Amino acid sequence: MMSQSNIKQIARQRIDILFGQAKKTAPSNPTLAAVYVESARRIAMAARIRLPLEFRRETCRECNALFRYGINCRVRVKQKREPHVVVTCLNCGHYTRYMLRKKVRKAIDQDNDKNEAPC
Repeated sequence: MMSQSNIKQIARQRIDILFGQAKKTAPSNPTLAAVYVESARRIAMAARIRLPLEFRRETCRECNALFRYGINCRVRVKQKREPHVVVTCLNCGHYTRYMLRKKVRKAIDQDNDKNEAPC
């Protein structure tokens, strides 16, 4: 029987291969590229691993399309409330927001203030 770390390592290798194939075939056959992305997602779910950030940002969660900027997706920077990037898939209309500033953890800051109190 294979160990859990071995299974995860094999899954990561297969995900890398599938995303590489998706990037190669996306210009000529976008539907096949979406099938590769869907397969990679299923492998990640089965192995209980997260997809790397670059793969999550390059695909649509709704239709599994591999983003080709200016061709099948639109990228806009918005300033309302918090600055963020909005990526809209032109295949299905689904959009995703990515925050530009990191969230500040107030609880950790308060703990640090207590530890640095004057004597």
